[in-house]
Amino acid sequence: MGKAFRYLAVVLGAAVMLFPFAWAVITSLTPGDAVLAVPPDFTPDGAGLDAYRKLMETLPFWRILLNSVWIGAASTILQLLTSAMAAYAFARLPFPGRGALFSVYLATLMMPLPVLVVPLFIEMRTLGLVDTYFALLAPTIASAFGVFLLRQAINQVPKEFDEAAVLDGAGHFRIFLYIVVPLIRPALATFAIFGFMASWNSYLWPLIIIKSPEFMTLPLGLATLHGQFTTQWDVVMAGSVISVVPILILYVFAQKHVIASVAQTGLK
Repeated sequence: MGKAFRYLAVVLGAAVMLFPFAWAVITSLTPGDAVLAVPPDFTPDGAGLDAYRKLMETLPFWRILLNSVWIGAASTILQLLTSAMAAYAFARLPFPGRGALFSVYLATLMMPLPVLVVPLFIEMRTLGLVDTYFALLAPTIASAFGVFLLRQAINQVPKEFDEAAVLDGAGHFRIFLYIVVPLIRPALATFAIFGFMASWNSYLWPLIIIKSPEFMTLPLGLATLHGQFTTQWDVVMAGSVISVVPILILYVFAQKHVIASVAQTGLK
């Protein structure tokens, strides 16, 4: 009975968490004003893909989607590169002031993006980078959270491996590339998901720095679907459903590494 109750609790929890996504899918398939029916209809008549067709006609959707994909991918790769190297330096290289510098670096996690928006915009404007792809990408090249996460993972790697590699004539670059990186792949995969999701869902910074429709990302594109007086909720939900799919695909491929990372480092 105890096992049955545990399974029941897991199933109910999964149902509660999946309901918003299921409701978004149902709404995207519901035609026109039927979305506003009270009580809600979970099996609407005339359900179809008309909202998805309207979405493609209303926005240059594939261009917007491609912008979000490549910005998210480039941001994730750069964050993995910079965070992994910085984490290795903080974990393995003894230098004066290492602890104090790491504390200052972590303190930046307490600064929300709205506080940094004005100086970032002034910097981009001074460099002449407003309304460019680089302006979208620049603030996400480094991540204090990534450095912290990967430093904790590197600290789990026994230093005896480094010492054995040094005896074989390896330097820091080879130790980092051939020993440390393969052993922290679960943490790298976990951070890749976090980094990609943060870039994929970013709204405030693209809203401020982008003016031209050709540089628009998915959150900005979906925001334009909200009218001043009326909103086509079926079209909005169609865009939302499509925006969730890449994250689901990424997690499906990386979930085993995420589970391994949680098991190894005790993260929650």
